[in-house]
Amino acid sequence: MTAELGRIEDLPADYVDELRSRNLVPLWPSLRALLPPARPKVNTQATHWPYAAIRPLLMRAGELTPIEKAERRVLVLANPGHGLDKMQASAAMYLGMQLLLPGEWAPSHRHTPNAVRMVVEGEGAWSTVDGEKCVMKRGDLILTPTGLWHEHGHDGDEPVVWLDVLDLPLVYYMEASYHVDGGRQQVRPAHGERAYARGGLVPTPVFERSRKAYPMLRYPWADARAALQSLADDQPELEAVQITYANPETGAPCENILGFYALMLRPGQSLQLPVRSPAMVFHLIEGAAELQNEGQTFTLAEADTCCAPGYSAVGLRNRSSSEPAFLFIADETPLHQKLGVFEIRN
Repeated sequence: MTAELGRIEDLPADYVDELRSRNLVPLWPSLRALLPPARPKVNTQATHWPYAAIRPLLMRAGELTPIEKAERRVLVLANPGHGLDKMQASAAMYLGMQLLLPGEWAPSHRHTPNAVRMVVEGEGAWSTVDGEKCVMKRGDLILTPTGLWHEHGHDGDEPVVWLDVLDLPLVYYMEASYHVDGGRQQVRPAHGERAYARGGLVPTPVFERSRKAYPMLRYPWADARAALQSLADDQPELEAVQITYANPETGAPCENILGFYALMLRPGQSLQLPVRSPAMVFHLIEGAAELQNEGQTFTLAEADTCCAPGYSAVGLRNRSSSEPAFLFIADETPLHQKLGVFEIRN
């Protein structure tokens, strides 16, 4: 497809009007836009959301809007490449910083988009997901998969903030996005992070096979951090110290559309990631880091968030020469793999 194609302006106006009256559109004037040569047209832009700028605005939202009026008090991290009104960070990812104040309760509901919560600051809050009460501590990852009831409450005395990551843009595009309201859940005593606390060892149901699609809903940061540190100590030659948040029964990604990972940068380490097709989100849990993408350099402090578009090179650097840096990563890899469009380019 190298020849120049005809334009819509080249066609007689009466012919175009006749096509449109019959809900018909000529393909050839738009073919290059739909199928560009060699590389997709990417709307997602490299974007940095410093937490130091977000936090005061989020706290003011807590003063301006009671939880009863908000239901979910969130500031959306919108990517300018998609337009702020679309409220998406990439083609398939939505990001939001959510605030829950002491004594508040965000009522139970369920919805079709998958969601996860990465806890940013504060203690005393919890999410009850499918009857399992998940304590929220900084760096914890909590799943709220598609269709599962979930609610948030706060028994502590300080604000709690977490980062929401949803596949909402994809589900909305598919015209499959909706929610259902519910009442307070009955809490069950089981905790998935206790049942699956050791790698390679899973509970054995003797009399009845577990039918839970998501057997583990809370991934404590203490465990993820220890796993990264052990991996780094055990394999000092390993270039990228990274773990995947996985379903402990199947080994598959912990949710079915987006992928979630934790990455450790050794003191002073620089790391160049391979160019891949999916967009990526980086959230700094601990330390001080720098991210290079699309000719820009972002200096990351703790709780900062960045988005890097697909088909672009990403460089990371630990700005500390004495302490490791830890990043939470979300990306669209499982979706790209299911669709057969996942690529790694040299």
